[in-house]
Amino acid sequence: MGGRREPVFDSAPALRVSAGDRPSGGGGNKPAPRRKKSKKKASRKGRPLLVRMAYWSLVLGLWLGIAGVGAVLYVGAHLPPIQSLEIPKRPPSIQMVDYEGHALARRGDLAGAPLPLKEMPAYVPRAFVAIEDRRFYDHYGIDPMGIGRALVANILHRGVAQGGSTLTQQLAKNLFLTQERTIKRKLQEVLLALWIERKFSKTQILEMYLNRVYFGAGAYGIEQASQRYFGKSAKQITVAEAALLAGLVKSPSRLAPTRNFNAAEQRAKIVLAAMAELGFINAATEKTALAKPPRIVAQAANGSVNYVADWVMDVLNDVLGHVEQDIIVQTTIDNTLQVNAEKSLTEELAAKGDKLNVSQGALLAMTPDGAVRAMVGGRSYADSQFNRAVSAKRQPGSAFKAFVYLTALEHGLTPDTVREDRPIKIKDWQPENYGREYYGPVTLTKALAMSLNTVSVRLTMEMTPMAVVRTAHRLGISSRLEPNASIALGTSEVSMLDLVGAYAPFANGGYAIVPHVIERITASNGKVLYSRNTQQLGRIIDARYVAMMNAMMTETLTIGTAHKATLPGWPAAGKTGTSQDFRDAWFIGYTSKLVTGVWLGNDDGSPTKKVTGGSIPVEIWSRFMRSAHQGVPVASLPGSGGGFLSGLFANNGETTQAQPSPQPIYGDERAPVPPAPIRGGGGNAPVARSGGGLDGWLLDTFFARR
Repeated sequence: MGGRREPVFDSAPALRVSAGDRPSGGGGNKPAPRRKKSKKKASRKGRPLLVRMAYWSLVLGLWLGIAGVGAVLYVGAHLPPIQSLEIPKRPPSIQMVDYEGHALARRGDLAGAPLPLKEMPAYVPRAFVAIEDRRFYDHYGIDPMGIGRALVANILHRGVAQGGSTLTQQLAKNLFLTQERTIKRKLQEVLLALWIERKFSKTQILEMYLNRVYFGAGAYGIEQASQRYFGKSAKQITVAEAALLAGLVKSPSRLAPTRNFNAAEQRAKIVLAAMAELGFINAATEKTALAKPPRIVAQAANGSVNYVADWVMDVLNDVLGHVEQDIIVQTTIDNTLQVNAEKSLTEELAAKGDKLNVSQGALLAMTPDGAVRAMVGGRSYADSQFNRAVSAKRQPGSAFKAFVYLTALEHGLTPDTVREDRPIKIKDWQPENYGREYYGPVTLTKALAMSLNTVSVRLTMEMTPMAVVRTAHRLGISSRLEPNASIALGTSEVSMLDLVGAYAPFANGGYAIVPHVIERITASNGKVLYSRNTQQLGRIIDARYVAMMNAMMTETLTIGTAHKATLPGWPAAGKTGTSQDFRDAWFIGYTSKLVTGVWLGNDDGSPTKKVTGGSIPVEIWSRFMRSAHQGVPVASLPGSGGGFLSGLFANNGETTQAQPSPQPIYGDERAPVPPAPIRGGGGNAPVARSGGGLDGWLLDTFFARR
């Protein structure tokens, strides 16, 4: 019983391994395959990657937070001193003097103290809220929704279509900051906006804004603007007038109704639509306001110097921003030349304007380095404050051909190169010479002097219209130019300021210039607030091409379309221009001392009675330039020192202008006797270089001017 019993296997069931229990692949010594990992284990394996991502995201966020705090501290430490937001008891006095210190004009003394919001009609502040910051009462100084909306609009329009700044941000900029466009200034603006929102109520902010903002034409604050444009207090302005003022804030220098009434009126319509959309006015009120647009009143001081003063105020806003103190602005204007310019233009128009259906004109004179010495923006400042010398854009006609011929010279042609003057047809367009006369083979010099249209078109197509456009932009034309065949005849519109400025490099030896009217700004205590940078911008035309162009455009004043120009003793050059149907008549002429442009026409674009650039514009130019050069030592044009141009003016050792041809050749007017065909001068005949000419190479690129 208690003995040991041994196991017996004979009767035990056989131990068998089924096929399902055997490892696949055969081979008894092969390792068994690994079992598939469960989803639970896989998730545990992947967890470290998520942990690492979360960790580094946290680190990155921490560093970004530290950087953000550091940026805020840095910007805050460099904020301007915030002393007080009190609105000045009176607007600052802005005194303008000419380049010698003689008084010109004064701005900033317009009547009107700061106006409380409660004394304004309710629709006045609502107009500004509707167009500038419709979420004004919902944000705390900055508006993320507004910024997002502006960003989307700008992306869709591929440009700056909307701004994201709130009224509070604009107030902060006007109170404390400059007009510079930097990230630092924008961050300062945001911090100040938040501070202003904490310190003041919405009503106070809106009141300060309306009494501080710039409205163009030297008017700061809504009371000044109302007096300036409508001749009455802001307490009495209508819905249409309020909408016009609200629309100016976007770009006061460009939209000021004294400068561009049509643009201001179009902007006012947008404001009215926004007010109606937000329920600030009803449909009937909007309709009434659209039917009765505001009327801009004339100013008491009516002299042409007021065109200058208005322009100075616009430039001043760009240079300094909001003016808080009395200042003296030293301009580049010569008061004597300003008076002579006004007399030359107005008296000639008074004598001949009605007969020839010419109602308006403009004159602009600047030194070869771009300093504007005289500017008359219209026939009468009392009748119209629109500055045609700065703001109007008109077709330059043949005055644009200077850029065509310069392009040709820079592509290897010379003044003696010959081209055919004969009919030409480009698709359905067939340009013709004035009088439909053609002279066969002519040199480029004669073609430019005679203003032959077919040669200019041929050169443009030979060099390509885009090459001509690039040349014009390089010399200073900032307008959009259409690169088509008709650009050869000046069909794209330009401003007088740009066109005269683009001729200046021919008078200064080929150097870039920026037209300017402000030299220095000082505070009443003598502190210099601004001084113009006199650093030279660099060469944009090679000296040999300057000499060639001056030689060619001198012929315009001797045998060509400007043969009536008289400036005894002075070497002078230039180009006439007449647009289609005689709508615009130009002459841009220059000496080594002064570049002057004259334009005549009608504001509505109606044709004159066949007034060409070689007629009254040349007469006005001659009258003004004779007075401007009295007592000034005679100087040759660049490139004429003993070389290429010297033979044109030499007379017993004294420089004089060549006498007109007995049978002058007109390009803009029919010649009394058709000249014989001009022959000779091979296609690429060499031209003598000036012995005393300036040297240098053509810059490849040059920035576009505002």
